[in-house]
Amino acid sequence: MPVLEAQLEASPTRLRGIRHMLCWDASGLQCVRTLPPPGLLLDATFREGFACLQRYGLSFEAWLYYAQLPDLIDLARAFPEITIVLNHIGGPLGTGPYAGYRAAVFKSWQHYIASLATCPNVVVKLGGLGMPACGFGWHERPVPPGSAELAEAMKPYYLWCIEQFGVERCMFESNFPVDKISYSYGVLWNAFKLLVADLSPGEKTALFHDTAVRTYRLTAG
Repeated sequence: MPVLEAQLEASPTRLRGIRHMLCWDASGLQCVRTLPPPGLLLDATFREGFACLQRYGLSFEAWLYYAQLPDLIDLARAFPEITIVLNHIGGPLGTGPYAGYRAAVFKSWQHYIASLATCPNVVVKLGGLGMPACGFGWHERPVPPGSAELAEAMKPYYLWCIEQFGVERCMFESNFPVDKISYSYGVLWNAFKLLVADLSPGEKTALFHDTAVRTYRLTAG
């Protein structure tokens, strides 16, 4: 608590939450520098600290792999008053032991996302599929993909999240500079526009602006 209080005192209008890299897989697959232990979200000591976020009105950003989503679901249900932001749609994997199993991974990921969406305190960031661990291989190509190709590849994932969570709990994210290895910034955002071309102006505004403003309690100026 002293650390959170010091940070809030130093930046009372900018600190909105805490982000934790929780990525762990039994295979040893690693795409982040941190090495969290398995089952951290279920740990009693971790949850004791997590509970402090409600006291200070802070949200929690969760970056993990898709197989860890059941633990996040348990956490969200245990702390319904704390806003949880799922980063990178929950990390569907496609490299290492997951290479060649995209359909099976997608099916499991869909199930977990649908369950997580029943927790009203969870918001999801739509992005992050450009990371090599997701297995699309765009970073290995001599010519990066264009917006139309990206939109087609990303559509099943992002539209499923929108269908389950609704536009009020989804927001597009770039994940730059990390995703820069796979495509350019402008190409990605044009892909996002193509993805939601059939949605209403209000729904697009939610995905590109309103959900983020509300989640992070942003103000103009």
